[in-house]
Amino acid sequence: MSAPTLSLLATSVLTYWFGTQAGDAATAQAQRKLWWSKDATVDADIRIRFGALMQAAADGAHDDWVITPRGRLALILLFDQFPRNIHRDTPHAFACDPRALQLALDGIAAGMDRQLRPVERVFGYLPLEHAESTIMQERSVELFTALAADAPDNERDTFKGFVDYAVRHREVIARFGRFPHRNRILGRISTVEEIEFLKQPGSSF
Repeated sequence: MSAPTLSLLATSVLTYWFGTQAGDAATAQAQRKLWWSKDATVDADIRIRFGALMQAAADGAHDDWVITPRGRLALILLFDQFPRNIHRDTPHAFACDPRALQLALDGIAAGMDRQLRPVERVFGYLPLEHAESTIMQERSVELFTALAADAPDNERDTFKGFVDYAVRHREVIARFGRFPHRNRILGRISTVEEIEFLKQPGSSF
């Protein structure tokens, strides 16, 4: 029986997100702007390219992707990363987070994450970092710490950076139980402490 193949649509998601660089540190550097910047042009590009695909996945059209590690990762990207671009600053940006988290947890439990490139595993773990849950935040830090420990010496600094961000997210949840920068978007009332916190540089990631 032949191994399941990755669909062309899933491949298109992964190629767009990770590019064609061979090394993980090189990939992280080349894709840095796409991954982390708040850029209206990037948001529009993702919306045009993948908006319909994201909605189709949300409607269950591509549930079969979960049978391969990279297919599952493509779904995680469609539910966790792409909505943050397509629906930036609206509640829809976070609407698929629970589905992304469950995909990530099930993939980790099945050992699928270990079949991905280290830089791909970063995005397989990010749903835990995005969760407003102390338990998920602790697990996120554990996963990113282990990932950095396994990285080659010449790429370790890249993965240590991901650990630092995981720790910062954990600290925010430990302090507030939620991400204050989401309050305005989700119609939540911020506390005085949260308002003061949001005045600090970098508080909104």
